[in-house]
Amino acid sequence: MFNSLLNTRHISYSGCVAQVFFFIFFITSDFCILTVMAYDRYVAICNPLCYEMVINQQACTEMLAGVWMAGFLYSGMHTTGTFATHFCSNIVNQFFCDIPQLMKLTCSDLNLIEMTTIGIGVVLGLGCFLYILVTYVHIFTTVLRLPSAKGRQKAFSTCIPHLIVCSTFLFTGCAVYLKPASNTPLWLESIFTVVYSLVAPMLNPVIYSIRNKEIKKSMSKVLGCRLS
Repeated sequence: MFNSLLNTRHISYSGCVAQVFFFIFFITSDFCILTVMAYDRYVAICNPLCYEMVINQQACTEMLAGVWMAGFLYSGMHTTGTFATHFCSNIVNQFFCDIPQLMKLTCSDLNLIEMTTIGIGVVLGLGCFLYILVTYVHIFTTVLRLPSAKGRQKAFSTCIPHLIVCSTFLFTGCAVYLKPASNTPLWLESIFTVVYSLVAPMLNPVIYSIRNKEIKKSMSKVLGCRLS
């Protein structure tokens, strides 16, 4: 954002390191929170009488601490693996310090630390996605048994945006990190990068708060005052 406002394309080495660390930290935390949300909705729909007991303040605090810890550890591994090697060029063909583009600049053909980290990330990401899918199988099975059509519609409208964001986030991220380095045009890779790094997080307000009645009412009041 700073470079865009000043119309510059330069970033320092330490700035690039910091950018990689915080980007991976927030991306990892975001996907972990999406996974936690699937569990939250599973309890709310499949075991509504136990919701207040299971999803209490202590449980939320522990899950959030786990999300941040996972994001911090994985980000530290990625940053260390990426910058543990020497770079033969300082020109990154991306709008930020993206790891796949940085790996193309390394002098060595293979970085075992980074490849291992990416492998761990793929296993964990697919594990989280499979958990989300299994959770939604139980959720949709329960929803289809609801006698009220309005209740089914409300449950589907709540769950489907979350599932779309998870799928978009994971598949575009895997397309960037797991593709062969020379088989994808740069413009297509940039599109995938924009989707998983910008579009998916921008959809978070839709699944977090905008569907909330109180938020809708407050937004209507604010927009109504501005228009008048």
